[in-house]
Amino acid sequence: MRNSCIVFFDFMNEFVFFAHILLVIGSVLFVLRNFGSLGLTVFVVLQSILANLFVIKQMTLFGFDVTCSDVFAIGGLLSLNLIQEFFGAEQAKKAIWISFICMVFFALMTQIHLFYIPSASDTTHAAFSQVLSATPRIITASIGVFFIVQQIDVRLFAFLQKWFKGSKLPLRLALSLLVSQTIDTVLFSFFGLYGIVSSLYDIILVSLLIKVIAIGTSAPFTALIRRWRVYV
Repeated sequence: MRNSCIVFFDFMNEFVFFAHILLVIGSVLFVLRNFGSLGLTVFVVLQSILANLFVIKQMTLFGFDVTCSDVFAIGGLLSLNLIQEFFGAEQAKKAIWISFICMVFFALMTQIHLFYIPSASDTTHAAFSQVLSATPRIITASIGVFFIVQQIDVRLFAFLQKWFKGSKLPLRLALSLLVSQTIDTVLFSFFGLYGIVSSLYDIILVSLLIKVIAIGTSAPFTALIRRWRVYV
């Protein structure tokens, strides 16, 4: 029993990581089924903001240092692809612009929040300052790259829709996510982390590996999508 507990805590991040993937993917499918395009658009916005907020925290996963935002980045693009699949490209493009405006608004509001001088009895300002005052370079790179990748993902998914002629949804989702996440990882690493980390190549390689695992884990669940009644 004691050995089992030791193993669990040794791989705590890995257990949480897979549970995180399942929770995000399950939530996306639940929203798709029950709330349609509007619900998925809200999820694109929410996961875009969460990805940009949590990108500054690092964790050790499978022995490598990675950020805690990769699952949200994948979940946001999955939501975007499902909007395009069931509700059309124009709705997906609208979701992109809404998410971009909300991300910029969030970034501005966090900085305004820090301008307020805390009272003598306040105990939270230091924590807010540490979390929200990430370097402008990282914030700008994260928001800019995520917006560019969303644009690329919509166009790539449209191409795959024509190529596969409406069939093989799980394969189209996986291919689109793999390509878009490769671009996301490379661009953010160069624009946000170049000159900061010791080995940019290692960061890119490990981050891509983690994203491949996340996409592969979600694939069996996306295969069930067309069996569900979709709310319109």
